[in-house]
Amino acid sequence: FIPVSCVALTETLLESELFGHEKGAFTDAIAQKKGKFELADGGTIFLDEIGDISPKLQLSLLRVLQEKEFTRVGGTRPIKVDVRIIAATNRDLKKAVEEGKFRDDLYYRLNVISIEIPPLRERKEDIPVLVRHFIEKFNIEMGKKIERISEEALDILMKYDWPGNVRELENVIERAMVITKDNFIKAEELHLSPQVMKEKDTSTPLEEKTLKAIERQHILRILDENNWNIQKSAEVLGIDRVTLYNKIKKYNLKRG
Repeated sequence: FIPVSCVALTETLLESELFGHEKGAFTDAIAQKKGKFELADGGTIFLDEIGDISPKLQLSLLRVLQEKEFTRVGGTRPIKVDVRIIAATNRDLKKAVEEGKFRDDLYYRLNVISIEIPPLRERKEDIPVLVRHFIEKFNIEMGKKIERISEEALDILMKYDWPGNVRELENVIERAMVITKDNFIKAEELHLSPQVMKEKDTSTPLEEKTLKAIERQHILRILDENNWNIQKSAEVLGIDRVTLYNKIKKYNLKRG
C-alpha cells in the first residue's frame, strides 16, 4: 500500500514521485529513481487530493488506468504495472468535469466505486473516537502517557465546526499534547472556543452566513493569530501550505 499526496508537490515533482525518473532527466536527477506506481506494482496506490492534479498528469494517469503502463520522466521504455488505485478528494469532481477542470474520461475510469465521507461537522459523533485514536497515536510518537481529555475540552471540540476536517482535529490534539503537563488534555490547551466561528463583526448573525463566508473568516483569523506565518497557520488549520495559498487567493485574503 503506497500513499501519495497529490497536493503537496509541484507538477514536476509529483510526476517524478508517481512515475520515477531516469538519471539525468533533470538537474537534480543524479540517479535513476523508481516511482510510486512502480513500487506499488501488485498492490495498491492511494492518491490523496487527486482533484488537484494538473491536466498533464491527468492524462498520464489515464494512460496508467487504460494501458496499465507508464514511462519514467526522461525515459523511453514503457513499464507495465498491475496496480489498484484508490483516490480521494475534497473537491466536487463531477462539477470540475462540467467546468472543464478535470478530464471526464479519467473521472469515469476512477469512479467505479464511490464512497462519500461527510465532513466532520456533519458527523460529530465520530469526534470522541477520533480523539482517543489521536491520543494513542501521539502517546506513541511523543513517548507520553496522556490518558484522556476533559469533559469541558471535549464539549468545545463537539461545538466547533471543523473547516479543516479531521486533519485540523488531529493537529489540535497534537498541539494540546505537546503543551499539557498533566496526564489529560484541558480545555485551555486546545486554543479553541465554542464561539470561534463567530464573526468579529457581529452585525450579521452566524446562522445567516454562508459556509464560504465562515471558512473565509476562520482562515483569516488563524492567519492573523499566527502573524501570517503560512506554515504555522496551515498546521493549525490541518491543511498543507499549497491548499492554504489557494484559499488565500480564492478568498482574496490580505494582511491587515
